[in-house]
Amino acid sequence: MSTAVLEPVALIPAALHARLKRKSSLEAYYQELAGLRFSVVLLARWEPSDSLGEDNRAELREELAHLRALYFDTVDELAMAFGVQQAMDAKAEVECTVEVPRGMMPPMRIQEDEQLYF
Repeated sequence: MSTAVLEPVALIPAALHARLKRKSSLEAYYQELAGLRFSVVLLARWEPSDSLGEDNRAELREELAHLRALYFDTVDELAMAFGVQQAMDAKAEVECTVEVPRGMMPPMRIQEDEQLYF
């Protein structure tokens, strides 16, 4: 076996690389969690709107349930990858910091049978 592999200088960059990769992965999870939280809040705000028909409202409820499940699945994945405390801290921070501007509403989907007239 070569002694070059056992030199501390050769091990430091690998350890640093692993730490940076882990940190970027944690940040990626955090960003995904924040995006999901934003979407959940936005759709939850729009779901009770009077301007929606029953079909659209049912579709929104279904999408909202899917996003909430995805949000909690992401928290679970974060806990498995980085530990429960990291996951709970990230969840708490996301829930305290992610905000949707008051006037912001999600874009409406145009159904195939609807036509736009300009």
